[in-house]
Amino acid sequence: MGYKFIDGSVTAAKGFKASGIHCGIRKNKSKRDLALIFCEKKCTAAAVYTTNLVKSSPITVTKKNLENGIAQAVIVNSGNANTCNADGMEKAEMMCRLTAEKLGISADDVIVGSTGVIGQVLPIEPIADGMEQLVNELSVDGAANAAEAIMTTDTISKEIAVETEIGGKTVKIGGISKGSGMIHPNMATMLCFVTTDAAVSAEMLQKAVKTAADLTFNMISIDGDTSTNDTLSVMASGLAGNDEITEENDDYNTFLEALTAVCRGLSKLMAKDGEGATKLLVCKVSGAKSEKDAKGVAKSVICSSLLKAAMFGADANWGRVLCAIGYSGCDVDVNKVDVAFVSKAGRIEVCKNGAGIDFSEEIAKKVLTEDEIDILAELNDGEGSAEAYGCDLTYEYVKINGDYRT
Repeated sequence: MGYKFIDGSVTAAKGFKASGIHCGIRKNKSKRDLALIFCEKKCTAAAVYTTNLVKSSPITVTKKNLENGIAQAVIVNSGNANTCNADGMEKAEMMCRLTAEKLGISADDVIVGSTGVIGQVLPIEPIADGMEQLVNELSVDGAANAAEAIMTTDTISKEIAVETEIGGKTVKIGGISKGSGMIHPNMATMLCFVTTDAAVSAEMLQKAVKTAADLTFNMISIDGDTSTNDTLSVMASGLAGNDEITEENDDYNTFLEALTAVCRGLSKLMAKDGEGATKLLVCKVSGAKSEKDAKGVAKSVICSSLLKAAMFGADANWGRVLCAIGYSGCDVDVNKVDVAFVSKAGRIEVCKNGAGIDFSEEIAKKVLTEDEIDILAELNDGEGSAEAYGCDLTYEYVKINGDYRT
């Protein structure tokens, strides 16, 4: 492992500051609803977005602004998704202009994001009125406030940072994210903003972001709903002083490993904080004929509502794992599959060669009562492996989504 986790967040890397305030988009004055991330210099930048055909206006504006691979700031509101609104583009562009004017930068160098309820007009006045405070409160210590300001139904803020060495220089990568519901492979109702002081070209950064997302965020499922606002963006200041990464060499691989670690850590935090969730589920698939098959199987298992419900009830119903593998559409010999459940309380083998084996229900209950559970699926048919991340399905999930708008 060429990296280590460190204390820090989206301001861990050199050159970055952040802030988060309550500006008035949310009625609840105790909740922050506007976040800003700013770098002292222009950064190379890259992003990936939702695959949903319905996309938020902020995504359209951000895509346009990042065509040149450069950004210097991120502005994000919560409490309103600015999606499916006739004036959505205008409001997203205004958020960029307001930010740029206060920071003295170009509006084209601003990444914009929104999250919250779809189809309600976004009031721009609170954002305009709060911009001065937001800029004045920018600091290295402001990351926690920014992380809080992008939350919707999240119960915890999500922050992480790692440190690695590239070309003899210390490089830091940090990020914040939000997401608890409408989360499904191919991005989610998630916003994630990552910063680094590595020197890396926009082309290589885009490649790294896509690769890391495919291994992490695109392997999450909370409830099978792919959202309209999903964005993962990365800004690289280059202030670490390493030689710029312009090709897929050892430096690129080191950077990618560290970036993937940040994305995986945030993915697990999001999955564990799924709406109403009580447990983090990680499906680890090994022995697949290919990585593609491994990823398909892992996603299928983690998406199974029946399995998620069984995990909530601490029921070692391994048949639901086999069922999900069976309809995954992947090239699997189900007569070779072994299944086990693992947690801090121990490991319990429940299936061998596609058939049930004797096991202690008492021990299984103990294993599955923990708040983090690994579902191991050994396919015994190749070298492919993958992980997917999810959570249990609870009564509380229905309660949250039954009155989300209220």
